[in-house]
Amino acid sequence: MNGLSLVNRLRVQAVNKDNDAKIDRGESSKSFSDLFRTSWMKSSIIIGAILVVLGLIMLLLFRSLGIGKLQLFSDVKAYVAEYGLVGIFFATVLAGTVVPLGSPALVAAAALFGMPLIPLILTATTGFTIGMTVNYGLAHYLGRPYVAKKVAAGKLEEVTHLWSRWGWILYTIFGLVPVLPVELLSFVCGLLKTRLDVFLILSFLPRLVVFTILAVFGEQAGIWVGII
Repeated sequence: MNGLSLVNRLRVQAVNKDNDAKIDRGESSKSFSDLFRTSWMKSSIIIGAILVVLGLIMLLLFRSLGIGKLQLFSDVKAYVAEYGLVGIFFATVLAGTVVPLGSPALVAAAALFGMPLIPLILTATTGFTIGMTVNYGLAHYLGRPYVAKKVAAGKLEEVTHLWSRWGWILYTIFGLVPVLPVELLSFVCGLLKTRLDVFLILSFLPRLVVFTILAVFGEQAGIWVGII
């Protein structure tokens, strides 16, 4: 019996050592789908879904009530055409640094009021990439103490483990889905000192795709409700 107990203890110790080694390498037992079961991810998705529904309701109201023909909207359209790009640039820079300004919604709204698409898309994408690069640089040079002030410890640990397992695939997916907090990953990239050139490319291109889709949608919505 004592021999069997010793064997069992040795097996348990071997399993524990293997699990510890996996955790050290970032190979936790969590799969990619487990990310969407975390409370902070669920809240991001729920908030995003609510905002989409509210936006669609507002568009239906604008069209049914003919609000788009009011002088107020004409004035807003003129103001956006005159000063909108500057505002979009600074707003997306801030949005890239985890300030909750909702850059995708800003892009769609600007296009809704008739802002030219190509300047809008390029300005928003560049601004957001600059904001993400600021996060990267601060995390790179100031390290974990700085990041710990910006990101909750549990959230940072979960995202870091997922990054260790999925790497740039995770970053690209987060960049392509507007409701996912890709800004968090910019801190992780800086903290782990990942390649800056790859970081810049994968910060710019996914958001370029997202902002293009949203800008085209916003423009078509503006035409549909009669603002443009």
